[in-house]
Amino acid sequence: MHVRKKEKRPDKSFARQIGKDYLSLLHTYLKPQWRSALLMSLLLLISIGLQMVNPQLLQMFIDAALQGSAKSTLVTFGVLFVVIALGTQGLSTLAIYLSENVAWTATNRLREDLVAHCLSLDMAFHKDHTPGELIQRVDSDVDALASFFSQAIIQLVGNLLLMIGMVLVLFSKDWRLGLMMLAFIILAFVFVTVVNAFGLPRWLAFYAKNAEFFGQLGEYLEGTEEIRGNGAAPFVMHRFYLFLRQWIAVSQRGIVAVGLWFAGTMTIFSLGNMMALVAGSWLLGAHVISYGTVLMTFYYTNLIMVPIGQVRDQLQELQGAGVAIQRIQLLLKTHSLRRDDDQVRTLQPVGGTTLPVPGSHQHHEPLLAGALDVAFERVTFGYNEDEPVLRDLSFHLPSGKILGVLGRTGSGKTTLARLLLRFYEIQSGSICLNGVPLQKIGVDQVRQRIAMVTQDVQLFQGSVRDNLTFFKRHVSDEHIIAVLNELGLGRWLQALPDGLESELGGDGTGISAGEAQLLAFARVFLEHSDLVLLDEASSRLDPATEQVIERALERLLQGRTSIIIAHRLATVQRADYILILRDGQVLEFGPRAELQANPDSHFSHLLAHNLQEVHS
Repeated sequence: MHVRKKEKRPDKSFARQIGKDYLSLLHTYLKPQWRSALLMSLLLLISIGLQMVNPQLLQMFIDAALQGSAKSTLVTFGVLFVVIALGTQGLSTLAIYLSENVAWTATNRLREDLVAHCLSLDMAFHKDHTPGELIQRVDSDVDALASFFSQAIIQLVGNLLLMIGMVLVLFSKDWRLGLMMLAFIILAFVFVTVVNAFGLPRWLAFYAKNAEFFGQLGEYLEGTEEIRGNGAAPFVMHRFYLFLRQWIAVSQRGIVAVGLWFAGTMTIFSLGNMMALVAGSWLLGAHVISYGTVLMTFYYTNLIMVPIGQVRDQLQELQGAGVAIQRIQLLLKTHSLRRDDDQVRTLQPVGGTTLPVPGSHQHHEPLLAGALDVAFERVTFGYNEDEPVLRDLSFHLPSGKILGVLGRTGSGKTTLARLLLRFYEIQSGSICLNGVPLQKIGVDQVRQRIAMVTQDVQLFQGSVRDNLTFFKRHVSDEHIIAVLNELGLGRWLQALPDGLESELGGDGTGISAGEAQLLAFARVFLEHSDLVLLDEASSRLDPATEQVIERALERLLQGRTSIIIAHRLATVQRADYILILRDGQVLEFGPRAELQANPDSHFSHLLAHNLQEVHS
């Protein structure tokens, strides 16, 4: 089964692997918009290069003024200075505009891919990863890549070229000035490298703890009603405080690393100014350079603080991006434990049209449409391999029949339904639909032909139409309204302000338990499913609602194979077959009428004792 992997601390191969991941992501998400990325890169490089020009114009202006040059010459230098400054800002603004478009397009595509990948993974993965943790991966980690996709690398390269250009210009004025600037840059980069190595593991730990925080917070918020209702708020808050202590300790180490970075940077910059003033004053006193060159050197020293600072920020962004990329790649490399045979048979949906599964080989004889035949043969399964939930489970349910599943809590009733939907893979045995093993049927086709109605109906923020059709626009309003009328929801729909376009809350606010059940039934009708898995709601309903539910359930089960995890006597009595589970094994299976007529059967015993075991 899936085992949560611990975040690895960076080693010698970390930077090399991150570099490969950088290139892979750049190729995947920037290639479709290479024209915009190329134009953005050119504008950034030109704007960075223009920054070298104005200090030289300033030197020429000062030297010309001291030499008594013509006023027109000074005006020309001044105008050029202003034009280049404005041009640099204009190009930078345009480059930023393009970079934002590139970044948002790339990150949104990455988010879509991550969400699609998470949805394709089996339930074993989602059991080990909380919703908050996945939101952290899809949202926060991708946000950390926005600058990486837009301009971080181009600015990093451009700023490095800018520093090289400054050093060459100063070498052309005097080799000692160039050597001074080179020494300053090397010193600054040594500092950046040391602090980067110091900060990376602390930032990696901070990101991991941050994801864990969001995961716990999401679980607590999702279970607010249960926590309050059971008086567990003090216990939950105590656990939360303990976690915050750990989080604060990790955060403090990260903040110390950042504080050291900024304090050291300011010290390095002050040292650079001092070196420029001392070297410039000495060479000026020796009549080696002019006043304009001294000012240009000091200007370059201050100007170089910007690219070094940007390189610092970009390295920090790339450091955060490296952590995010490592976590994103770990998620993308996680594969579902579902296994499909090389040949996948397609179930034929209603209407006789065969829907192929992309990338799979199809059998020549598709399974026929209609109610499905279900067979479990010696199925063994456990969420943990050494703790089986179902053991050697075998039964056969003919097509069009209703199976009532009984058993105490933990006997494996819900697990049986999950296996039919291929949320998990069995360890041994086989599950067949119409005689075909599930592994030979595409997952999409399994989900199309099988519908599950859970005890807690999941609604989401969206219209009534979207909640019923799951965003399938080809389903007509007339068909939806007809289904709702058939299930007794016609008056409820008419009372809504905007009909099918009325918004429903994701928490089910304003929807009664009975209405939620009927909406779940409507989903099955609209999907034309041939096998219904019903984990019947155990909550008490008023008599009028119970009657509506009973009538709707009667319509729902007609013409379909049905497996009902039963909690009520009326539901058990409508079943054709009864399956009683105990500790994951078949305690009793057979036609309901035969078991009910046999006074020695366990089912007959349950009926005599008012089905106490059904409700447990």
